[in-house]
Amino acid sequence: MEVVNFGGWPNCIRLANEEIEVVATTDVGPRIIRVGFIGGQNLMHADAAALGRTGDAEFHAYGGHRLWHAPEESKRTYTPDNDPVAHEWDGRTLTLRSLDEPNGIEKELRITLSPAARQVRLDHRLINRNPWAVELAVWALTAMAPGGRAIYPLDDYIPHPDVLVPARPLVLWHFTDMSDPRWTWGRKYIQLRHEPVPTKQKVGMLNAKGWAAYLRDGDALIKRYPYLPGATYADMGCNTETYTDTDVLEVETLGPLTRIEPGGHADHPESWFLEKIACGPADADIDAALLPVVAGLQSP
Repeated sequence: MEVVNFGGWPNCIRLANEEIEVVATTDVGPRIIRVGFIGGQNLMHADAAALGRTGDAEFHAYGGHRLWHAPEESKRTYTPDNDPVAHEWDGRTLTLRSLDEPNGIEKELRITLSPAARQVRLDHRLINRNPWAVELAVWALTAMAPGGRAIYPLDDYIPHPDVLVPARPLVLWHFTDMSDPRWTWGRKYIQLRHEPVPTKQKVGMLNAKGWAAYLRDGDALIKRYPYLPGATYADMGCNTETYTDTDVLEVETLGPLTRIEPGGHADHPESWFLEKIACGPADADIDAALLPVVAGLQSP
């Protein structure tokens, strides 16, 4: 662990092992602004226009990985995170914690980098500091570097009439256009490519497989996260969402909707794995290149 300057923020914290590194901000946040192989590309989007800014009254996306709470509601969701965060390093885990949240929902992000593997464990926690109970879902959003491709697995394809009950729930937003060529709707996977196109796209899904991947220029960030059968998820039942616009493509995961009593908390873990993967666009390409890797990765 070392303190570094990243993008004009002088107090960022870098965690590294022999292969990969993670950089988190402490001047704003809680937020991760870089992840990648040492000496390689940043797999996260970093907004050049906002880097280094602090103390502003308006919300800045900044890029990187952030912690929100769902469902999305303009005033509550877009509370600025432009001020310093508390941080603690115990020799293994870096803990980042927001201070003086105006809506009373404190954000805590714990980052644990494996000392030997290309793995990062993230523990997201929302703590209710209000004197009343609230219902919300922990929402982890990762803004990926432009120019890559996100891959989301579907429940297994089963031909008619072997199984007649519905499966594979998808949720569309009012601005979702399923004819947009950035989407690929396959038998086994949904794929979304980032292109510098101003039209926004978003889809949510219930992903029982518990993984998602982002591929860019030979590098892959693979997320593993829990799916809890029978749990109630926000946004008509989504534990996974994806969004894109001109600048960014987001790979988002959600925990279940939870009633949090005063002083209580809700948690949502993710495990990130970095791999070198060359993968074509067809379902068979993904099966061959990505599935053997995913099969060896443990969900948190």
